[in-house]
Amino acid sequence: MVVVGPVREDPDRLAMRVFMKAIEILGGPRRLIEYRRLTWLPSLMEACYAVVLRDLYHKSNDEIARELGITEQTVRNIMSSDEEAVLKKIKGELTDEDFKTHVAGGLAKLAWREVRRGVDEHVAFIESSREALEAVEGPMWAIRTLMAIKGTDFPIESADALAVRLRGIEAYGIDLADVARELEYPIRTPAELLRKLAERLKGKRSG
Repeated sequence: MVVVGPVREDPDRLAMRVFMKAIEILGGPRRLIEYRRLTWLPSLMEACYAVVLRDLYHKSNDEIARELGITEQTVRNIMSSDEEAVLKKIKGELTDEDFKTHVAGGLAKLAWREVRRGVDEHVAFIESSREALEAVEGPMWAIRTLMAIKGTDFPIESADALAVRLRGIEAYGIDLADVARELEYPIRTPAELLRKLAERLKGKRSG
């Protein structure tokens, strides 16, 4: 098989493609519940950005960390993750005791490999997943948010347009449109948006 790389496109859109491919590798949105990995969807989005920025845009760990607003150690953990171990874990071939790698990083690297090979039907996958996503409450807000902001230009400078897109999406009974109005702007990437929403939601739930 001839390995081809994706057309050099906007990193936001490319990271989204990798993210959706990672969800597909897991078996779809509903399988996320079975794996009990809903809480690290923001981390998965960041990992997808990290692998794209390194492999296609040749950025250093330090540059990636500064661009995504994460630590350089987190970037190193993503880059050193064992994608084959993640694949074995998904297939049930490894126990929790045997599983020591960065899950989100390994998934992102697996998905990036598939996207580079052209095994990428993210548009059809998103559309086919819409009904399932709309039926699931709670932590599925992260995927529903990414679907809602599809086509949004980054950076996002203010809450107005974002709140319109997020209206009606709830997380733990909280409308994300209201949360959007409490965030600090500008927001540079979808990964940063998910992280800020998650932090604000955590504060609201513990407050």
